[in-house]
Amino acid sequence: MKPAFKVWFESDGSHLFGHGTIELLKQILEKGNLVEATKAMKISYRHAWGLIKEAEKRIGEPLVETHKGGEFGGGGTKLTKRSLILIRQYSRIDNVLKETIEDQNIWEGLFIKISARNRIKGKVISVSKGPVAASVKIKIEVPAVITALITREAVEDLDIKEGDHVAAVVKSTEVMVSTEN
Repeated sequence: MKPAFKVWFESDGSHLFGHGTIELLKQILEKGNLVEATKAMKISYRHAWGLIKEAEKRIGEPLVETHKGGEFGGGGTKLTKRSLILIRQYSRIDNVLKETIEDQNIWEGLFIKISARNRIKGKVISVSKGPVAASVKIKIEVPAVITALITREAVEDLDIKEGDHVAAVVKSTEVMVSTEN
């Protein structure tokens, strides 16, 4: 299991459009016309045209320019400058969020943003796992030993073993354990 997200544009709390419309615009850019874009996305021409018209109505400006072909075809769909800007903005936001979700260091940092005055560094001298909770004895530098009662899951997630260097985090009602990394 992993976190997921959806990105869309909105204005004043109202949905404008999201991934589907952006993908359609990207396909139009790549294929050069709406017919080929709809084939690539496996959606109907009518549905694609509806997405574009609805998005244009919501933002109040055109996203595509169309031109008809002659006797031998040659028609096409061209993206407006605004469409190109929206594709870049959407892609940039989407990529940053994807990178953030995949970067475990960012997540760990978010969950362990604790001030230094509440941290006591020490060495684990024993770990006793019960069915739900675990007791971790930590020798601190003073010298003294403290015991932190934490969940078994936390011990396993942090892979805490005897001999590990950890930081005990003192909260108002409990002592928690984090790795020093």
